[in-house]
Amino acid sequence: MIKLGIAGVAGRMGITILKLAAVETGFAVVCGLEKKGHPMVGRPLNALASGVPSIPIADGLAEVVDTMDVLIDFSQPDSSLDHFRVATAQGKAVVIGTTGFSATALEEIRNRSGARVVISPNMSIGVNVMFDLVSRAARALAHDYDVEIVEMHHRWKKDAPSGTAVRLRNMVEQARPDEKWVPVSGRDGIVGERKPEELAVLAVRGGDIVGEHTVLFAGLGERVEITHRAQSREIFGRGALVAAKWLMSQPPGIYDMKAVLGLGT
Repeated sequence: MIKLGIAGVAGRMGITILKLAAVETGFAVVCGLEKKGHPMVGRPLNALASGVPSIPIADGLAEVVDTMDVLIDFSQPDSSLDHFRVATAQGKAVVIGTTGFSATALEEIRNRSGARVVISPNMSIGVNVMFDLVSRAARALAHDYDVEIVEMHHRWKKDAPSGTAVRLRNMVEQARPDEKWVPVSGRDGIVGERKPEELAVLAVRGGDIVGEHTVLFAGLGERVEITHRAQSREIFGRGALVAAKWLMSQPPGIYDMKAVLGLGT
């Protein structure tokens, strides 16, 4: 039985993971975390979901880290980084789905010796297959195809572009390293003709859109679009649990969902 801790447990993703873990074979939820001052701190986990223990929600990882085998974290960048430091210092595995990390924070995570971590801007199995498809398409549709990325999310999302869109841009850049890409985040007014080296990432926010990402390869006379639409945030929770279960049997390392799913290059 894998002893599971959930950071950001009272958030949209935290509650989703809590509910899924309650019915998933092989997991026992042993603690939930929220930030200091959150109204759910001190209240029982089963106030958020049925089928989980009545353990009080904590506001500090250090006091509960010994109870868990693995921490799943969908909180905020600063909190996630602190949780990562505490958990890995105690030899605990960590699955990080938080987005919006600075380059410095990501470098610290990737360089942490002896840590067992899965980190991905998107835990959806379908999106990670999309990453693989986009990489292949970018290599095959080279030079004569313009590339644009459009992402859509709900009105409450705090970062833009999404971590998934940034990862998709990186996949294109890595697949065509000889291109001198010029990043574009929007267009307004008389901007002139599109330059071949432009790589646009455009963000849309509205309503309760769970998440949609499209990579457009536009050539002369044809275009190829690779799209993923999330219909429920359960897909991210299921992917995180798959990652947690997989990570428990792995040696120390910093992994992504590509490794979890066994996707080739």
